[in-house]
Amino acid sequence: MDTVTSAVFPSGQALCALQDVPDGGAMGLDATLVDGKENIILLRQGEQVCAYLNICPHAGRQLDYAPGQFLLSKGTLICAVHGASFDQTNGFCIGGPCKGESLRSVALRVHDGDIFLA
Repeated sequence: MDTVTSAVFPSGQALCALQDVPDGGAMGLDATLVDGKENIILLRQGEQVCAYLNICPHAGRQLDYAPGQFLLSKGTLICAVHGASFDQTNGFCIGGPCKGESLRSVALRVHDGDIFLA
C-alpha cells in the first residue's frame, strides 16, 4: 500500500522502516532535500505517515525538546520552544504564537514497510 502526502521534494531517498517510527508517535531524522540536508519530523498513525520540516513558522527554531524527541498530545504536535500547537494530520497551527500558519510538509511514500521521499 502506498501513502502519499503533498509533493514538494525529490523522490527516491529511503528514510527508514515504517516500524522504526512508533505507532502514534514521532521521530526526527535528517534527509537530503532540494535545498540540502534538513531535519524532518515523521508522525505515524498506523500505516499513515506525515512528514514536516522540523522548523516552527513562529521563530524558525526546531520543534523538538531534545534531538528527535517531540511533545505530542491529543493529535497535536507542540513546539517545545514557544508552545505552538500543530494538527498532526495537516501541520496547521491551531494555537500559539503562529496560529493560522502551517508547518512545511514533506512528501512521502510508504511501500513494502519502508518510508521514502516521494
